[in-house]
Amino acid sequence: MATVNYSVPDAVKQAFDATFSGQNKSAVIARLMREAVEERHRQERRAAAIDALLRVRRRAKPVSPRAAATARRKGRP
Repeated sequence: MATVNYSVPDAVKQAFDATFSGQNKSAVIARLMREAVEERHRQERRAAAIDALLRVRRRAKPVSPRAAATARRKGRP
């Protein structure tokens, strides 16, 4: 098990201590750290997906208004 040491503002520590009094604060902090890591990974996956979509969009050739109107008419019953 690793030991970590972070500095936080006094008000944050007091609020944390009051909120989680009677609980294993190490376990609470470990859970919060895991959640933060998972959230960062989700953000990175989202950014990668958006970048991939934008790359596809940049490679797509623009459709003329006439071609778009034709496709709309053909797609309707």
